Amino acid sequence: MMRSLYSGVAGLQNHQVRMDVLGNNISNVNTTGFKKGRVNFQDLLYQQMSGAARPTEEVGGVNPKEVGLGMMIASIDTIHTQGSLQTTGVGTDLAIQGQGFFVLKNGEKTFFTRAGAFGLDRDGTLVNPANGLRVQGWMARDVGGTTRIDTARDVEDLIIPVGSKDPAKATTSVNFACNLDKRTPEIPENAGPGAILEGTWSTDFKIYDNFGQEHTLRVDFSRLPGQNNQWQARVTVDPEGATPTNTAVGLGEGATAAGGPNIFTVNFSNLGTLAGVVDANGNQSPTEGDVNVRVAFDVQGSTPGADGNLIRQEFNINLGKIGSVVNTITQFAEKSSTKAFMQDGYPMGYLENFKIDQSGVITGVYSNGTNRLIGQVAMASFTNPGGLEKTGENTYVVSNNSGLANISPSGIAGKGKLIAGALEMSNVDLAEQFTDMIVTQRGFQANSKTIQTSDQMLQELLTLKR
Repeated sequence: MMRSLYSGVAGLQNHQVRMDVLGNNISNVNTTGFKKGRVNFQDLLYQQMSGAARPTEEVGGVNPKEVGLGMMIASIDTIHTQGSLQTTGVGTDLAIQGQGFFVLKNGEKTFFTRAGAFGLDRDGTLVNPANGLRVQGWMARDVGGTTRIDTARDVEDLIIPVGSKDPAKATTSVNFACNLDKRTPEIPENAGPGAILEGTWSTDFKIYDNFGQEHTLRVDFSRLPGQNNQWQARVTVDPEGATPTNTAVGLGEGATAAGGPNIFTVNFSNLGTLAGVVDANGNQSPTEGDVNVRVAFDVQGSTPGADGNLIRQEFNINLGKIGSVVNTITQFAEKSSTKAFMQDGYPMGYLENFKIDQSGVITGVYSNGTNRLIGQVAMASFTNPGGLEKTGENTYVVSNNSGLANISPSGIAGKGKLIAGALEMSNVDLAEQFTDMIVTQRGFQANSKTIQTSDQMLQELLTLKR
């Protein structure tokens, strides 16, 4: 039998495999996160008709005589080049720009994928809705009153509790940064304590109690007579309420008991900056650093304590830093401006939406205006991603030659960044695939001609004897 027959058969079989891979690439041209395959060939075996001979003093060397016996598939590689990103506008869709894989789980079995078409199931778990595989990451936890994401822990299912409650938080601090006009008329000397006269600069700001009820904090600033750089501040919570809240202010312990004074004095330097505060009992603030005045008021609707009095809520009024003009109350010859600019209380709210940033951190957006850390999406990288085994449904599993998964947040160990609201498209280039298809078809045809020609030669041999 002629060896060329079997060489042609090997060529037909292996070009057929190459065509299968090309067909799979083309069929997945629009598959999210698909990575194309590539077939490499190598020659098979050689039959040596004579070996090589080294040169002698009489003649030169002789090369070996070898006849090839066909070809075989050297490898079918998965090409992990970056695919184009397609914007979808869906908040749970994630695309990886750079290296890395998403981590999915089915029970204890772990899968990896580049396809980030995720969604939420009925329990709020972030999953691949096509097969129910659960996206892995780290949930945020409360550590010492601070919400943190500990990426040193094992990965876990990511649950986004849409509709969950964010409990109300009472105001603990109110920051002021207003300017008091130095040209404001002084209080007449015969005015009573805490008098509010023409030219008084009043500021109103919303604060909250433990129930999340809204209250109005009013601070009235008036220039003291005969004192160029002193202002009297009168503090009232719910000044227009039907029931008095017994607002009291002061510095130090016990200064805010019910029935205490609700006025304090603000001192400014000749440069217009804050110099300090003195309360109605003569207590003075520190001469450097931040200036805080303690305020307390009765929370209407609260359960009275053992003494029969309503629960009193306390918070600080932060007037800013002594000697500073940034986010601090000042006294310049300009119109009195702004008022309190920040307070840390809020009413109860519900989780209405969430967003995922480039590092995979999931932040919940609540109806009360607060944002809360929910979790972070995990990513995996491999020493040899080409060694991963494909398991269908856009997933891979670890093989003996891929290396173990390095699971960490994005941006670490060569991992790329996440783009929310987008998906990674297939990296199949149709022009390249069609060109390879032409080359493969011609190779298949050439090998079929080899078999046909070898058959004709055998036919000639059989007809030698008639």
